[in-house]
Amino acid sequence: MMGRVTINNNVGEDSTYVSNIFIDEYMQDANDAQLKIYLFLLRMMSSNLSTSVPDLADKFNHTEKDVVRALKYWEKKGLISLEYDDAQNLTSIHMEDISSQNRFGRRRDDMLKALPSIKSETIKEEEKAAPVKPSYSAAQLRAFKQSEGSGIMFIAEQYYGRPLNPTEMSTIYYIHDELKFSDDLLDYLMQYCVDNHKADFRYMEKVAINWNQQGIKTPKQARAESFKHDGDIIAIMKALGMENAPTIKEGSFISAWKGELGFPMDIIMEACDRTVLATQKNRLKYCDGILRNWHESKVTTREDIARLDASHSADLRKKKEKASVSSIYTKDRLDESYIRQGGTRNRFTDFQQNTKTINFAELEEQLLDN
Repeated sequence: MMGRVTINNNVGEDSTYVSNIFIDEYMQDANDAQLKIYLFLLRMMSSNLSTSVPDLADKFNHTEKDVVRALKYWEKKGLISLEYDDAQNLTSIHMEDISSQNRFGRRRDDMLKALPSIKSETIKEEEKAAPVKPSYSAAQLRAFKQSEGSGIMFIAEQYYGRPLNPTEMSTIYYIHDELKFSDDLLDYLMQYCVDNHKADFRYMEKVAINWNQQGIKTPKQARAESFKHDGDIIAIMKALGMENAPTIKEGSFISAWKGELGFPMDIIMEACDRTVLATQKNRLKYCDGILRNWHESKVTTREDIARLDASHSADLRKKKEKASVSSIYTKDRLDESYIRQGGTRNRFTDFQQNTKTINFAELEEQLLDN
């Protein structure tokens, strides 16, 4: 039997302070997501750094709804307080002092900037409880895979490139059976996770619960929701001067630039910059034209764009030189003609000169005889 152990303090200056009251009175009731979010907020505050709901979700492999619920949880506990601007956007998170006498503590001077803003209604809205995930037996999983789940299980193995283990099969069974996802919606869910490099089935389950709570039933609805939270699509729209939330058509249009054409963000942003300088109207189509032209020209880097620009400039110079030579040649031809081309024709210009040689001596004799 092991006895008590002594814990020595070798912590350096690069550390984050956590109250003992938090450890003794708050930690045991918080779930994994809530603990991670609170500790990370402390760490960012101590370094005077900003963060955002999307950043937190991405860092801990949670959905944005998980982050929002964690913020809401700690606000109820009195460990943080949230501030909003006049448009009800979240602008800052204040970390409260923990007091054993006063659970709601007092406001600390330190605060954490929350960027970008998120609507307060998102924080305050009540979520319906997700269905409880059953513990499926091996026989249940086998029966599901051999009957109604055969198609979606096969698709899942294609997406992930391997056979699924029982835990992963349970997740798909739960999403299909309890959350009532159709095969099409489950297919899109897996595609969404894979495209976002999220191979963890726990992340897939959290996204599925989030969609279920929002009443999403079709891939079209899921696609519209995912566009609203796609940081790249939002950044591209802002670069084009579009401040609205992306519609399905706009999101699909922009997604093709990364998916179908395979362009990285820096190339797309370069096309956006050129679009803004060139036109005020139909910027999505104009930018699409630029990118598709680059795709046909095998552009993959900024160096390729520079070479393409240089080639285009050289072609323009050649055309100008050719046009200049042609203009000089045309002028020379016009100078050789005594009738200006394109001028008004009349009886004087139509008069044909007499080319016969006149003998003035004979003409004089004829006049004297008369």
